[in-house]
Amino acid sequence: MAFDETIDETIFLTGFPGFIAGRLVERLAREGAGFFLLVQPTFVERAREEIHRIAEATDTPASNFLIVEGDITRENLGMSTEKFEAACAQTTSLFHLAAIYDLAVARDTAMRVNVEGTRNVNRFARKLKNLRRYHYVSTCYVAGHRTGLILENELKHDAGFRNYYEETKYLAEVEVDELKRELPVTIHRPSVVCGDSRTGETAKYDGVYYLILYLLKAPRLLSLFNIGNRDVTLNLVPIDFVVEAMATLAHDERAIGATVQLADPSPLTTQELFEVIAETMSGRKYMITIPGALVRLSLMLPPSPLITGLPHHGVPYFFLEQTYDTTRARELLEPHNVRCPHFPDYARNLVKFVETHPNL
Repeated sequence: MAFDETIDETIFLTGFPGFIAGRLVERLAREGAGFFLLVQPTFVERAREEIHRIAEATDTPASNFLIVEGDITRENLGMSTEKFEAACAQTTSLFHLAAIYDLAVARDTAMRVNVEGTRNVNRFARKLKNLRRYHYVSTCYVAGHRTGLILENELKHDAGFRNYYEETKYLAEVEVDELKRELPVTIHRPSVVCGDSRTGETAKYDGVYYLILYLLKAPRLLSLFNIGNRDVTLNLVPIDFVVEAMATLAHDERAIGATVQLADPSPLTTQELFEVIAETMSGRKYMITIPGALVRLSLMLPPSPLITGLPHHGVPYFFLEQTYDTTRARELLEPHNVRCPHFPDYARNLVKFVETHPNL
């Protein structure tokens, strides 16, 4: 169970065939890497289809991709002895993306997957004989209830959290951060990931898509009443930027030991986001701004999710008084000409994709 001897890098990746993981594998496959892809049994068939697509898109031999059935919540990641030993012997780079990305997740599920699962991946990382890099994907929202400027080199706090997703991603990052003392770790903290800036493609509608779907109900009418907030930003990053940033930093040794916030250095306020999306749909500016306090109160009323499509657990993220410092990320990425695109430059592509795929 070995890859072709011409392959110099062997990547072990969790979270496949998720949307970000699939895009990242496609990007890294173009460089000729071999892959151990940890896949839960339920998703094996989907993973095979994704590998076939990636192999064709990158003109890469299918033999460069090995599906390993397993589960991060189990000992040795649920792998067979043979595959576990092969992965330990051959892996040179580890990417840990698997997690529960659900703002409404129950605590026991989030603890089992996000915290215990990450501990198991950390144990696995320590056993890798030829490990060059360990990349862990966290989130800017480990900041929890903190307000103001959130620095990349800040982590521990006692401000509390809005939900168990935030709390467990925080607890997991704390443990990975401690591992920097032993292993070549890089922690990636994306903000709110949206679709591809060029094609608009996405895998699910959440975050800014709640606003897009709301306006699509009646663009000419709803665009007249701006429900955004001029004092609060929603930090969006397109998936192509996130993937390119992670792939670039994977080969930059300056990123070893770093925590980087993959966020927009110039995010729009939610009022500006509304204006950009509304103009894209209706071709005109809004006429009335509804006070933020009234909007928030209305969104938390029982019937609101049925009317707006925004679940109650998503409301706080449109009123979040946090700004994410990206100094370290920019220092590392700008020499490679990797920059986060500005939302107005790709908003039309996001809207067009939703219009074309209303029932994603």
